[in-house]
Amino acid sequence: MDGNGDIGEIEGGPSCGHIGEFNRLKIAIVTVSTTRSDSTDKSGKIIAEMIESAGHENAVQKVVKDDYEEISSYIKNLVDREDIDLIITTGGTGATPDDVTVEAISPMIEKELPGFGELFRQLSYEEIGPLSIASRSMAGIAKYTPIFCLPGSSNAVKLGVGKIILPVCGHTVEQACRGKK
Repeated sequence: MDGNGDIGEIEGGPSCGHIGEFNRLKIAIVTVSTTRSDSTDKSGKIIAEMIESAGHENAVQKVVKDDYEEISSYIKNLVDREDIDLIITTGGTGATPDDVTVEAISPMIEKELPGFGELFRQLSYEEIGPLSIASRSMAGIAKYTPIFCLPGSSNAVKLGVGKIILPVCGHTVEQACRGKK
């Protein structure tokens, strides 16, 4: 870090440069659902409103089917894009047989961020009690891109985005980009 607070140029991505550049992130929102569409995706809309209100850009927003291959393929595509700084998914993190978001994304995670899921469940417990154990919310970094996986409910995304993701997203992206070539 130089005297101006710059971490120096890190090649490879538009947001992997100076610390101030992490204030406006390009975020992808992926809703995992077999019943929602772009017009009925309430949780995705809430996330978009929250990130835009915080000064970030809603770079991509899509509903994908709750299907292992579809989720895996779409997230891999986002991770490979240079114009995406961070990914937030909503849905598919429960305990039902068709909840496969965690299984589809986990193989591409190179660094787990277990504190996210732990904190989310703790805060969720304060709101819904022991039912919070059914949440498999998780986060990790895949190819320099942080991915946060939230449940599909409106209250869950408000909690996760508002109390955890927004306060740490710039720092998390900056940390993930270190060493990117």
